[in-house]
Amino acid sequence: MAFLTVRDLSLGYDSHTIVDHLNFTVQAGDYLCIVGENGSGKSTLMKTLLRLQEPIGGQILIGDGLKANEIGYLPQQTVIQKDFPASVKEIVLSGCQGRCGLRPFYSKEEKQLAKESMERMGITALSSRCYRDLSGGQQQRVLLARALCATRKVLLLDEPVSGLDPKVTTEMYELIEGLNREGVTIIMISHDVAAAVRYASHILHIGDHVFFGTKEAYLNSDAGKLFLLQAKGGERA
Repeated sequence: MAFLTVRDLSLGYDSHTIVDHLNFTVQAGDYLCIVGENGSGKSTLMKTLLRLQEPIGGQILIGDGLKANEIGYLPQQTVIQKDFPASVKEIVLSGCQGRCGLRPFYSKEEKQLAKESMERMGITALSSRCYRDLSGGQQQRVLLARALCATRKVLLLDEPVSGLDPKVTTEMYELIEGLNREGVTIIMISHDVAAAVRYASHILHIGDHVFFGTKEAYLNSDAGKLFLLQAKGGERA
């Protein structure tokens, strides 16, 4: 069975449906990019996958040994989050809270996990720095290390390169691709169609057209061809 199986899912707010009858699966090791027009329901889908919001209808099934608390999440940053007054180490360690249960302290193993996550993201030297004093790229690395403390199975990333300069954007994409090569399943919302078709193994397109399948199939689909054409037109404008 797949890590995630979405069956006939309908999403929206206050009974107003944004996306209807959505079906897709996520297998271990996949790199799924979720693309689509603004307001098409991408962030709503992410919140629903995390069980932060109830669907209007349909099912989300978890399988293949995955547990609900084994899904790491890197949300879009708000201005308030960027100004959070805590150290890098404290923020990364907070990703272990789901492992603590009722225990009011972090174990030796959890502290080691946080250390390894910071090393993996190249931010060990920043561990004592205040999070709000970091650059945007450094902050994203901290949040990615935090998500890795929650799981090494599935990461949900909501626009992880938003607001970053091109050089840092490329570095973030390479970090994420490296995690995927190591076996971490990636589900990423992205407005960057070029990155989606470069890095993803599968594409989920939601909006006026709905498509789910391999990257290659998407590039040859009507939804893919139209969206890529519109994206290129937007770049020229």
